[in-house]
Amino acid sequence: MATGTSAPVHHPLAVVGAGLGGLVAARVLHVHGIEAAVYEREPSATARPQGGMLDIHEESGQAALRAAGLHEEFRAIIHAGGEEVRVLDPDGTVRFKDTEESGRPEVDRNDLRRILLDSLPEGTVRWGAKVTGARSLGDGRHEVTLADGTAFTTDVLIGADGAWSRIRPLLSAAVPAYTGVSFVETDLHEAATRHPATAELLGGGMTFALADGKGLLTHREADGSIHAYVALQVPEDWLPGLDFTDPESVKAVLLARFEGWDERLRALIADTDGAPVPRPIHALPVGHRWAHTPGVTLLGDAAHLMSPFAGEGANAALQDGAELATALAAHRDSPGAGLLAYEQALFPRAEATAAQSARGQTLLFGPAAADQLVALMTGQDD
Repeated sequence: MATGTSAPVHHPLAVVGAGLGGLVAARVLHVHGIEAAVYEREPSATARPQGGMLDIHEESGQAALRAAGLHEEFRAIIHAGGEEVRVLDPDGTVRFKDTEESGRPEVDRNDLRRILLDSLPEGTVRWGAKVTGARSLGDGRHEVTLADGTAFTTDVLIGADGAWSRIRPLLSAAVPAYTGVSFVETDLHEAATRHPATAELLGGGMTFALADGKGLLTHREADGSIHAYVALQVPEDWLPGLDFTDPESVKAVLLARFEGWDERLRALIADTDGAPVPRPIHALPVGHRWAHTPGVTLLGDAAHLMSPFAGEGANAALQDGAELATALAAHRDSPGAGLLAYEQALFPRAEATAAQSARGQTLLFGPAAADQLVALMTGQDD
């Protein structure tokens, strides 16, 4: 990497962000013989857990992994039984249970990211490279500055840097807005042995317990733990008003919100291993798009951050990355044409997915949420 007094390093193509979308873009480009430099602010691949389980959809996420030549590796990390879905009432009544395979198998996000990283040439990802800003140099070229005082230039800049993207301002003034829902994440480790009643109630996959504008949403992880999202419709300043340095006080506040719920469900809060983690949910406007700008584009959350209530975010990012890389490979002598082709397909697709996610939030936190979700899952919602 260049020193503060040297000319910036130049890359024909650079990706900012080593999340799933950025990595699959780099991988598909590599399959087509195109080198990409990936800049990531985290200091290493193992600096922090990358999140929980993901259901990978055939038409989007799995299609991207096929384009990356990694579908067999993906099949090897599938969590058997993870596709089970249950819907519960607050009293623990199981309203709906489906154990059939849906074509959307569950995998651990950490395992999926590892597969993508392992598929790239050594040195592709520049770790510990926090981007602080970017500017146009004209003629489609851009300069990106880093927190250590260095910079790089590039002919094609891909912003894959998430919700609070430093690349997005080159294209759009849009910023994510609070959706009205906040999560607090909790975990029960070794659930089958340490919390058998809760584990039996929740099953082997994903569970929705919903009522009165709130819910407990859970995933059974591949290691046997239960990862829970305590979901509440609250004002934007409610979550910051809790003292997360005092986990017991946070648990007390949350338990009061779920007074009267079955104790097996309340155990997700009362017995959590480790400190609860706050997660306010933000989204970009449905239909977010930008005027085509030479030499730069966005993918994933940087392009279309949406609420998680349709299970589409990671799948959309994977699809974005693969389709963008494929378009660039098809127009390798004219990358501008590749970017334009990608964006023309991206915008309507992302708008439809974001709208679906917004509708999912309305359903899950609206009146008679459990009834509506059961009707949706049984095909009786028409």
